[in-house]
Formats: sequence, C-alpha cells, structure tokens
Amino acid sequence: MASEHKPGVGLDVGTMNIVSARLSGEKVVTKRVRDAFIDLDLEAKKTLRLSKVNYVEEAGNLIVLGDSALTMANLFKREVRRPLARGVISAGELEAQKILSLLVFNVLSHPVIENEHCFYSVPSSPIDDPEQDVVYHQEVFRKILTEHGYMPHPMNEAMAIVYSQCARENFSGLAVSFGSGMCNVALAYQTVKGMEFALARGGDYIDGHAAKAMGSTASRMCSIKEKGVDLANPQSREEEAIVLYVRALIKYCLENIAGQFRRVQNTINLPEPVPFIISGGTTKAGGFIAVFKEEFEAIKKRGFPIPISEIRLATDPMTAVAEGLLILAGEEYVE
Repeated sequence: MASEHKPGVGLDVGTMNIVSARLSGEKVVTKRVRDAFIDLDLEAKKTLRLSKVNYVEEAGNLIVLGDSALTMANLFKREVRRPLARGVISAGELEAQKILSLLVFNVLSHPVIENEHCFYSVPSSPIDDPEQDVVYHQEVFRKILTEHGYMPHPMNEAMAIVYSQCARENFSGLAVSFGSGMCNVALAYQTVKGMEFALARGGDYIDGHAAKAMGSTASRMCSIKEKGVDLANPQSREEEAIVLYVRALIKYCLENIAGQFRRVQNTINLPEPVPFIISGGTTKAGGFIAVFKEEFEAIKKRGFPIPISEIRLATDPMTAVAEGLLILAGEEYVE
C-alpha cells in the first residue's frame, strides 16, 4: 500500500481524533483513529481478541485504543482516558507519550521514503489560558514523528484549513477549527498570516458542562452528541443541554474573534471580504452552520470588524486540517 502513495503526509493531531492524509495517485486517502484509550484487566484478553478490538498489552494491563475505548468506557460507566486534553498533551497522563506514539503509527505506518516530510498540526497559545504550554506539546510530537522515521514540520491548525479550503480565493480566509480541546482561529490573505490565536474551549467544554447539568458523564454526553443531535430540534433533556452549550461556545468564539481583530486591525488591511470557513468535529452536529449564522448575525449588528464574503462549512470538517497539511507536505517535493 505504501508504494502506491506519493511522498508527503499531513497529520492532524486532534484532542478527539488523529487523522492522516496522503496522496495515492491523484486521490487523497485519509485515515482516522480516536485519540482515546482505556485500561482493562488481562482477563478480558480472550474476549477482546474474539471481538477484534484494537488493543495492546502494557505493564500487566490491556490498553484498548481508539473508538473501541469509548465503547468500553460507556459499557463500564467509566470515563475514557485521553493522552491529549484541552488541545495539548495531558499533564496527568503518565503514559501519554507511549499511547500517542502507538496512535500516530496507527494512522501513518512506515514512511514511504526515508525522512518523508510530515506536516503536523499544532494549536496556538490560548488567549484565555496563558498558562497552557503548547511548546512541550509541539516538541513531543516532533520527537514521536522523528522516531517513526519522518521529517516533522509543525503548522498552525487553523492555517491548514485555509490551505485546504480557500484555493479559489488565493488562500485568503478566516478559518475556525472547532476542535475538542480548543477552538483555533487564523486569518490569512493570499497565504500571509494576519492573525492567529486559540481559545481553551471546544467540544470537551460542551460535553463536560452538559454532563454536569444532567448529572451524567462526559463520555456519555459525547456519545449522544456524536450519534447525531439536531440543534434545531433536540429530542431529550440531554440534547437540549448540548444545544445550549454549543450556542454558548459559538458566541464566545465570535466575540473573541471580533475583539482580537480590533487589537490588530491597524496592522492589517484587507482589500476585500474573505470567506469565513468553519471546520472541526463539533460542526458535525445537525444544523450547526445555521446556528452559527444566527449567532454571527447577532454579533454583526453590533459591528463585526472583519469583512466577510460568505460563511461556509469545510468540505469535510473531519479531514480539512490533514488535507491542508498534505498540500504543504507535497510542496516539499516540488522542484
């Protein structure tokens, strides 16, 4: 399979999912693994082997990886363990690096050629949590990729969305990645970055707060959300709580975008309106774009400082970052 791939790979390192993108011929091929794990006793090994669950043995325990971990967590009414939290490597997970290395290899496998270029996503420093350390996160993934035989290149997550979604606008746009750990924002004009920042809220904020409101677990609220919530027509109290916090997150994000741009607008002159691109797993909720436009219009009445030509969803919100990183990786092989 590797021999069919062209050199160069994009890797979206998300709090909820890790996604790779490669070119096979002229087709972009993506691969995803959930960024999660749960530890079980060794007695469960025979059952897991029969069910073909993705697991490894480590220090006398079975470590179930990926989507299967969330299923097991819900089955045993436990919280799934995450090697990433709030957009960066989890400080409380001593096994985080080892698990992340396994997950990364799961979606990348071996390099197509020696020292294959791999562009990987990193978040900006969140403006609402200045203590959040993104440098350690960036360097750990540089180390992991190097150990797997790749030449690593860090790249801002939201800028990658501009590269994958704004080719027809000459790579000009305002992009927001609604991830699980953070919301990442970037404004670019013809590939030149004008502004980038992150907010320390995302899909986990929705799950956690909705869980507290309902007396449930974040894993359960995440499962309900991912099964499909229609934001315009919630069917239960749990879904109503999810809708409430989705709206709160969108409003928080838009208000901060407006505030940050006002701080730098004297140094940025946009000669024309740019598209507003919305991406990330949180946008998969039914009716998300309609709710987003409602909240945008409400803020626009008070004055939104960035001229916007249109608001649109990424072609595939789950792979847009990886595909943008793939474009940059491919450029390393253009003579």
